[in-house]
Amino acid sequence: MICKSINQQLSIIGLRMNWRSILLGMLTFLLLALSNSACTTSLTTQASDVADCRIVQHVQGETCVPKNPQRIVVLGGLENALSLGVKPIGSDELSTLEIPLQDKLNGIEDVGGNNAPSIEKILTLKPDLILAEEYVSIDYNILSRIAPTVLISFEHSGQWKEVFTRYAEVLDKTTEAEQVMNNYYARLEEFQRQMSGRAAEIEVSIVRIYPTHVNLYLKDSFCGTIIADAGLSRPPSQDLTASEAQILFGNSIQYPISREKIEAADGDVIFLWTYNSQDKTAQQTQTQKEKLKAEPLWATLTAVKQEQVYEVPGYWIGNGPIAANAIIDDLFKYLIKTPQS
Repeated sequence: MICKSINQQLSIIGLRMNWRSILLGMLTFLLLALSNSACTTSLTTQASDVADCRIVQHVQGETCVPKNPQRIVVLGGLENALSLGVKPIGSDELSTLEIPLQDKLNGIEDVGGNNAPSIEKILTLKPDLILAEEYVSIDYNILSRIAPTVLISFEHSGQWKEVFTRYAEVLDKTTEAEQVMNNYYARLEEFQRQMSGRAAEIEVSIVRIYPTHVNLYLKDSFCGTIIADAGLSRPPSQDLTASEAQILFGNSIQYPISREKIEAADGDVIFLWTYNSQDKTAQQTQTQKEKLKAEPLWATLTAVKQEQVYEVPGYWIGNGPIAANAIIDDLFKYLIKTPQS
């Protein structure tokens, strides 16, 4: 009787142990299944991330750039993005871009200017790609924590073609870039055709008025490269390369002249520009321009005597194809004096 009772108790204990083993086994299986599922999902996500981006080398290393970014913030290169048919969600150039592009700027958020954009504003836009030019005063490490960031090398404005090509490579728009540049060169060929071989005979002087001084722009400046591509010549005082100018003046693209050296601004044609805004700096610049024109030596310049001085907008110191084409418009307007569509 006692043995039977013991056997029954052992059987019950064994049954309980079996159920516990079964439950433990089921739980272990479930945990393993969930773990495998999570691992598989993680691996799939990582593989998907890699498949959806391209490794791009740049001045700060390498970045995996999304293949089809939808929310791009551009710092310093808005014109390049727009030229490629890419409309960013944010830019730091909305208040400084002097090209009439209002129809293309609608919907782009201003993230602050003066080469020092607001981190807070960029964060609120939740970008999936940030393109920034090297001169922008912002920490790359901070930007790269917000979104994949590519920093584009930029030394001076005369490198605009190389910079534009770099934007195209990062955005996978090289075909579009080739078409843009083909159109640019085609327009210049038409300009030279209409000039009937006279382009090389014309010396073009490029003058910029600052609030406190007057500068001459050289052959490797943005506008200087377009003048060269158009087959036009430069006065000896402005026919300096970036490396020569850097050695002489500590600046690759421009240098100041004194009142006594106004003759260095002479040419067959003078293109002159100031600030177009209405702030205090612009007013000071206008005063400086009037002082320049009041100088006795100014009246002795060839371009002045022949009434070949043309005031042009600030896009003459632009940095991309849109501004370049605007300069070509001016060349047709002032040197050929025929309308150009």
